[in-house]
Amino acid sequence: MKLLRKLLIVAIALLMVAIGVLFAVQNEIAVPLDLLLFSFEPHSLALWLLLAFALGGVLGLLMSSAILLQMRARLGAARRQLVRAQSEAEALRSAPPAAGE
Repeated sequence: MKLLRKLLIVAIALLMVAIGVLFAVQNEIAVPLDLLLFSFEPHSLALWLLLAFALGGVLGLLMSSAILLQMRARLGAARRQLVRAQSEAEALRSAPPAAGE
């Protein structure tokens, strides 16, 4: 099953690369990029799209990493609270009953 999964991932990656190469070959027109404050020299449309996808991927990884770190911190706090509650419950179980009970 793991081999099939790896082969499928490799096949999808190769298909994406092939589509990217076809797109780059068919779209060689130089396009300038004008943002509000910056103006960039003309480069191929494929390059601009590749840079946009790469920037989006990096930003997505950074955002998900920040969320992951926050969730790990919450998990650590919850585990510490669980250990404290378990030790308190164990101490209450092992304590002798009070005189009035």
